[in-house]
Amino acid sequence: MVKANTGDADRVKEEIEAIEGVEEAHIVAGDVDFVARVRVDGPKEVKAVTADGVLNIEGVEDTKTYIAMN
Repeated sequence: MVKANTGDADRVKEEIEAIEGVEEAHIVAGDVDFVARVRVDGPKEVKAVTADGVLNIEGVEDTKTYIAMN
């Protein structure tokens, strides 16, 4: 889940989708602005996608990560 403070949602979506490991991203309405699905090998890669990738995009304020266990 990605919270952003920008009027350029299409740009942010494209930048999220360009990050290695991101399978898809969607602009949504509600408490967050984007939902991204990521497929990686483990927790270290999740950190790389979120902390080193998504949070470095201009306009992104915060992320929340949920890990599927199956």
